[in-house]
Amino acid sequence: METAICGRIALSPNHVFNPKPVGDKNSVCRGPCASRGILMSISATVSGKGGGGILEKPVIERTTPGRESELDLRKSKKMAPPYRVILHNDNYNKREYVVQVLMKVIPGMTLDNAVNIMQEAHYNGLSVVIICTQADAEEHCMQLRGNGLLSSIEPASGGC
Repeated sequence: METAICGRIALSPNHVFNPKPVGDKNSVCRGPCASRGILMSISATVSGKGGGGILEKPVIERTTPGRESELDLRKSKKMAPPYRVILHNDNYNKREYVVQVLMKVIPGMTLDNAVNIMQEAHYNGLSVVIICTQADAEEHCMQLRGNGLLSSIEPASGGC
């Protein structure tokens, strides 16, 4: 049963929630709380009419030794150092072809972004295509090379 209850609660899973009496036998706030308690919405198992509820103990994820939890996997993926995939200018491939390959190889690459990357590589000699994890950067680099483009990777943390 979901109920708005006016009272104070200890933030420990082992404590029983006993709302502070405000004059009403059940201490359920139907208007503004006169006792300046905290108005909260909780799920509680109530025994009878006037009893308080017992809060559920939080579930703690336990993993077997040698296996990483899903949270640890997400953290390690976020903590992986980023790498830049760099496209180098060449005098062999047409500009239209470079744009097509970028859109085919890089997920989420739009036509406008591909044209801008191609133009930057053409005028400056190189351009950053994408910043991603090392494994993804190596894969993108190999796919670009497989389509005849000059590319390389470098750690994104070093340099400008």
